[in-house]
Amino acid sequence: MNSKWLPSIKWLPSILLAVSTTNYGETNPVISEKDLENKDVVVVWGTEVRSSSVILGDETLAIRQADHLSDLLRTIPGIDVGGAHSLNQRITIRSMDDKDLRITIDGANQNTYMYHHMGNLQIHADILQSVDIEIGNNSVINGGLGGAVRFETKDADQLLQPDQQYGGRIQASYNDNSALNYSATGYGRFSDSLDFLAYYNFVDRDNYEVGGGKIEDAEGNEIPGTNGEVKGLEGELDDLLIKFGWDIGDFQRLEFGYEAYGDEGDYSYRPDMGLATDIAIADRLGLPLTYDTEFTRDTFTLNYSLEWGDNSLLKAAMFQNTSELSRDETAIQALWPDSPAMVEGEAVNTGVNVLGSSELDAGVTQSLTYGAEIIQYDTKYIADGVTGSEEDARSTAVYIEDRVAILDQLAVIPGLRYDHYSIDSKVVDDTFSELTGALAIEYDVADSLQLSASTTQLFKGPEIGEVFIGAGFFDTANPDIDAETGLNSEFSLAFEDAVAGADRFAAGFTYFITQVDDYIYDYAAPPPGVEARSWKDNVGDMEIDGFEAYIGYDVGQLRTLLSYSVAESELDAFDEYAYLDGARLDRQQGDTISLNVDYDIESIDLALHWDVLIVDDVDADLDLDGATKDNSKDGYTVHNLSVRWTPTSIQGLAVTFGVDNLFDKFYASQSSRTGVSAHPLFGDLYLQDYEPGRNIKTTVSYQF
Repeated sequence: MNSKWLPSIKWLPSILLAVSTTNYGETNPVISEKDLENKDVVVVWGTEVRSSSVILGDETLAIRQADHLSDLLRTIPGIDVGGAHSLNQRITIRSMDDKDLRITIDGANQNTYMYHHMGNLQIHADILQSVDIEIGNNSVINGGLGGAVRFETKDADQLLQPDQQYGGRIQASYNDNSALNYSATGYGRFSDSLDFLAYYNFVDRDNYEVGGGKIEDAEGNEIPGTNGEVKGLEGELDDLLIKFGWDIGDFQRLEFGYEAYGDEGDYSYRPDMGLATDIAIADRLGLPLTYDTEFTRDTFTLNYSLEWGDNSLLKAAMFQNTSELSRDETAIQALWPDSPAMVEGEAVNTGVNVLGSSELDAGVTQSLTYGAEIIQYDTKYIADGVTGSEEDARSTAVYIEDRVAILDQLAVIPGLRYDHYSIDSKVVDDTFSELTGALAIEYDVADSLQLSASTTQLFKGPEIGEVFIGAGFFDTANPDIDAETGLNSEFSLAFEDAVAGADRFAAGFTYFITQVDDYIYDYAAPPPGVEARSWKDNVGDMEIDGFEAYIGYDVGQLRTLLSYSVAESELDAFDEYAYLDGARLDRQQGDTISLNVDYDIESIDLALHWDVLIVDDVDADLDLDGATKDNSKDGYTVHNLSVRWTPTSIQGLAVTFGVDNLFDKFYASQSSRTGVSAHPLFGDLYLQDYEPGRNIKTTVSYQF
């Protein structure tokens, strides 16, 4: 079954392609012909998104002019990206937020709990070559609770045409609501064995307007003086990427990468909360609405790959990822003289990982995947240049997985993983270890129908504290806290054939149950005798269940993809936290339908695109960390249209025009902050993190 719609089974080939920064193409003897066809080599400037459910090609996504991760990922079943602010791109998978996911860029770990008012990942979509998403943890290779998201940036091998030694690209974009974007790239080969890439991207972002042109409160009344504009978004983004690659003979490659990402501006104090909340708090305290804020991330990566023997591949990566967030709080110091004027948080992830594969054939075909990883987490809080609290943790893991082809149509995939996790934080100073296993079965009922089932044990140690508000200094010790464990089980089927009048008809379905035992909640009510506003503790067992389904229909130049997803969560609380019993995850969203339609008019070199996202209401109910007074969530429907012209008469030129939020909908993603909270000092706070209203986008690029 060779299909871009086919759900990927979480074993060797998809993992190797996802973590590699080298494109081996057909020279890789370990990756099967089927997997190569499912993951076509990208030869144009775009981003390919592969998930456990579907694969969206680079051309499909290039036409969207993505300037936020939501533009790339929201129509993938089971995925959402909350947060409208540039500092708050918060990925969720099946309602689990980014703290429960494994997120990497070019193999460098990105999980950093910097600030609870922003997401754990900042990246501009234009720099990405591919995004590989494991929806749910279905392999001992990934670790974590909810799945993995692996971002891979551009490289020269991916961009150079056959027999081309040097190339480049320039691009300019205009969004009327409200941003300008410029980028320039150069790449090439110094020799047959040495290649390079240099990329720079600049975004000048203004405050955008919401749908309908009115900033409304919870009662639907316009907030005076807002004029439809969300203040606290104005800023500039710079992104620099440099890569050097060295092919050491025919079977080895070494690649060095450096990325410098910076985002600074006149930003709101709480980037994840809506303007209504910012205004209410600022007015009540007599403080400014916005503050000079800067976020930077510097990432160094060194990747090595080796093909050895007839059917073996080894990859190794070293990385260091340093994130810093700083804010000028002089205005707050004027109100409270004991508070610092300049606040900074720093988080450093340093690590190494090794991943190998070998294909054996001793009567029974086996594909072994094995590896190890070490990640060191170091955080510190700095106030007026003086280092305050510091915390650290270290994660070490080894794993092995074996795909055993029992019959031509049947394969069994067992796996084992050992995790050793040590943490030195204000909450806990301890060591946790766990041996986990996984088992998957694949069965090809026919050439056009595949069934699969998997179950994977889960493990995740307690996290170090939030960096930007003290790096754990204000946390409360809980030496008895336990690691989270659990089980993720899935059943899926996929069908593909040229039936029903289509050149390609595909349909798939995945049902899942995720059980997280000893679920850790950061804001639990402390027990008697503990003097704290809240503390971090195991509050019960969380169950998340639901399904993702899709139908793809391609005929001629028409490509369509319809998907439906739902994920519901419920906490079985421990006795001491009975008040939380039945609570759902705050990031849970309503039943979601997405439709993508693409049509090529080859005679005039035009590509047309339409996508629509339909999200159902979520009724008010008990949840974890949601709005305290009204946590219901309004459903919404958003349409986006695009057209892309790539004239054959001018090779390399692309002109794209599009309209996001075509009908100017006033809405907020349900994975963002929503609802109304009652505050003892500020009264009712409307948390709605408004998304942009209608946005007309134009992009002109030339690749040579």
